[in-house]
Parts: sequence; C-alpha cells; structure tokens
Amino acid sequence: MRYEYSEWDEELIKQLVAERGMLNLFNYLMLRTSGDVERALDFMDRLQENGQLDSNMDLEAFRKKLLEQRLIKDDGSGGVSLAAKGENWMRQEALEYIFSDLLTSGSGEHSIEGGTTGPGDILPERKAYEYGDPSSDIDFNESYKNAIRRIGGTEPMLEEEDLTVFERENTTSAATVLLLDLSHSMILYGEDRITPAKQVAMALAQMIKTRYPKDILEIVTFGDEAKRIPMSKLPYVNVGPFHTNTQEGLKLGREILLRSKSSNKQIFMITDGKPSVVRQRNGELYINSNGLDPYIVNRTLDEAILCRKKG
Repeated sequence: MRYEYSEWDEELIKQLVAERGMLNLFNYLMLRTSGDVERALDFMDRLQENGQLDSNMDLEAFRKKLLEQRLIKDDGSGGVSLAAKGENWMRQEALEYIFSDLLTSGSGEHSIEGGTTGPGDILPERKAYEYGDPSSDIDFNESYKNAIRRIGGTEPMLEEEDLTVFERENTTSAATVLLLDLSHSMILYGEDRITPAKQVAMALAQMIKTRYPKDILEIVTFGDEAKRIPMSKLPYVNVGPFHTNTQEGLKLGREILLRSKSSNKQIFMITDGKPSVVRQRNGELYINSNGLDPYIVNRTLDEAILCRKKG
C-alpha cells in the first residue's frame, strides 16, 4: 500500500469548514489530490473518522449533491470524476480565495493610466477638442458655454476652439503566459507548495477568462521540460520526479507570445526555487541540483534577457 506524507494543518481544515463549509474543504482536497474526486472524498471520510469533521455531516448526501449540481460526474466505471462545470467552479473558488478585493474594470478590459478618447468607458473629465476626436464624444452643453463666454449673446456660433469632449477610460488588452513549476521540490520534505501554486494559477486563469475576455492566456508547465497545456487541465497537474528547467519554460513562453498580435505581452512564473537543469544544443539535459550552477544560471538569465528584448 502506498502512503503520502505531508505537513498536517488542522487549523486550516477547521478554517475551511467554518468559512464556507464542505464545498470549500472539498475544493482544497481536490487541489491536493490533483483532481482525483474519489481520493478527495475518501480524505473527507477519514477526516470524519478522526474527528476533524462533524460526525453529523452526511458525506454520502454531499456526494449526491455534487452529482446533482453536475460538479462531478460518473466516469463509466463505477467511480466519479470532475465535470467541466466542476473545473470552472474550482477556478472560480480559487479566484475568490486568492483575490478577495478585486476592483471591477468596465467591461473587463484593463484600465491604464491617463484619459483619452476612443473605445473605453466615458469619464466625467473633459478636455479641449483635438483633430481626430469622435464627434459623439463632444459635450455640447459645455461647448456652447465656451462660445457664450467668448462672444456673448444668446445664439453663439460654435468655433472649433469652443469644442469640449468627454475623456474616455483608456483600455487595452494583454497576452499572458503563465508558467507553473512542477518540479519535485514543490513537495520536497513533506511541504506542500503545489496546492497554493495551483490556487494562484487557477485564480489568475479565471480572472482573465471572466474579467478580461479579450485577453489571451496560455498555460505552460515546466519540470525537466516545458509543456503547453489547456486551461481545463490545471486542476489535474501534479509534480513529478522533475528538476527545474526555468530556461525552457521562459523560452516556450517567449515563442508563444511572439505569435501574438497583442501589444502587451507578459509572463508570470510560479516557482519555489532555483533552476537546476537546462537543455543543451544537442538536445540532452544538463542537470545539477547542488547549489547554483553558473552554466544553468547563465543560460536561464540569457533567456530572460531575450524575453525582455522581445518585449
């Protein structure tokens, strides 16, 4: 029989149950088990047997509720697995957990500094008309007041110098690559770093998907090698017996962004430690987990510099 050991945080379990109940605990256990519904439910059974969960909680009824709400589904072999609705729900829960005080931004586009005229939401501030400003943004009340101040009378003739236009919120879009470290150090010595890392990754993915729908988001995992994965696979990723190939993760992220037409390109990396492997020109891996190997570090920094040069 295989056992999995990690640090036990009883206060965290109590907090999860107290704050949002069974669903919150189930979500957390799903992250810990990399999307394995049966293992997560089995953990809940064991928590109840050990007295960490109220003995009056009906876990079988909770399982049926998950099925009824279509968060999980029959897998065709007598077991259950996460449904597409459940994957979306997990991302939403991660978003609410990580970002409890997010500000809204119009229709979900990013606000950037400085008012302008264009496609963004109209602001209360005004500015003098400039050639190219859309006529639909002209504040005629203020413009006529300017004309009256200029020449007086009750029927002033508007001149270009009188025109005032509303400013608009300056908005933009972005292309983002999220790098997620799946190296063995993410669970080394019984410390669970991969669960909070996945929470952050899923929260960012959900925020971009729901609040900035015009944005582009790509997910890249990296261990010995870097791989591009669909967003729907985030709940299921898990660490392996991998080293940390940060250089290859950055390289794949750069190659993805170079194909994007967005003027704003960014890479977010979630990792717990130093790079410990790079791929050599002949395709073989050069590995050294002891300290900071200058060859590995310099190759990684070279890639970071190239990412910066490419914007």
